[in-house]
Amino acid sequence: MEFDEHMSRYFGTTEPGSVSPAVLENGRKRMVSEFAAETDSRRRFAMWTLMYVLGIAPDLETAFRDFADRKAARDFVDLLASVNDN
Repeated sequence: MEFDEHMSRYFGTTEPGSVSPAVLENGRKRMVSEFAAETDSRRRFAMWTLMYVLGIAPDLETAFRDFADRKAARDFVDLLASVNDN
């Protein structure tokens, strides 16, 4: 799923800045619930990245059992940090 599809699915918009606190909380709860039940590693990773960007992601050790998935998530976090540093 694309970023816009995730935003629309969970928050009813593709514009992160337009999400009210109540909508963010409801979408967060739904996303956390669906994330816990998701078994497809690619979909789970995509969900986690959006959750991370929104500040609602579980920590890596909790989110990913597989070492490769944790490494990919760490690489994603490092990439975002490097972009923010510039």
